[in-house]
Amino acid sequence: MIARTDTLSTRATLTGDLRRLGVQPGDTLIVHASLSRLGWVTGGAAPVVQSLQDAVGPQGTLVVPTFTLNLTDPAGWGRTRVPEAWWTVIRTELPAFDPAVTPSRGMGRVAETLRTWPGARRSDHPHSSFAAWGRHAESVTADHPLAFSLGERSPLARVYDLDGRVLLLGTEVNTSLHLAEVRAGQRPTVPFSGPVTVGGERRWLTFDEADYHEQAFPPVKAAFEATGAVTVGVVGSATAKLMSQRALVDFATGYWRERGSGK
Repeated sequence: MIARTDTLSTRATLTGDLRRLGVQPGDTLIVHASLSRLGWVTGGAAPVVQSLQDAVGPQGTLVVPTFTLNLTDPAGWGRTRVPEAWWTVIRTELPAFDPAVTPSRGMGRVAETLRTWPGARRSDHPHSSFAAWGRHAESVTADHPLAFSLGERSPLARVYDLDGRVLLLGTEVNTSLHLAEVRAGQRPTVPFSGPVTVGGERRWLTFDEADYHEQAFPPVKAAFEATGAVTVGVVGSATAKLMSQRALVDFATGYWRERGSGK
């Protein structure tokens, strides 16, 4: 389906679009959204969040990634490489993650708006936090361990336990596939480090992480969509996709166990 490019949207029209796509009251949704792809939204990101809240209702839950990969060892930075001569200063001065005030990085305005929404909760992970609003916000974001941040004790796994769904609005980013990477057991373990607050003091800690590999996602996404398990529609001007997170993770886990996830 080709998304419209000339749409004027409001909170009410977006709520209607979400309903027609299949979002239901009481849903637990992990949302990835591109505000620019939604077209002209009257009021910007806040009405988008409100439309999502309206669609899931008071018994629903919204979850968004609020990652801060800039708060990690500069030796591992890719897109934002800095001179090696700076690394020692950065490791010494980089502020520790604070779930209340540290902004997300590269997650988009919709995710950042939900992060700061009254009543929202955020998991306490220095680089792979999630924010949530609604009925299950506290349980989804609680007890997020340092090691294997997108694995069995992560907010992704809590959404899986709740039989939640994935909603993509104008983007193909789908963080839930990282949980499948961990479960498939195909990715090596690598050390990850960054500044963390422990007992009120800033400390530089190193912990185990999976060597996540997003380049392996397109084939499994295509294969999953080919099963007919993804509902495709339009929200605002954006192509929107709605799917069961549990079905996606189970499918991808089996796919990678059978074929491997490559490098």
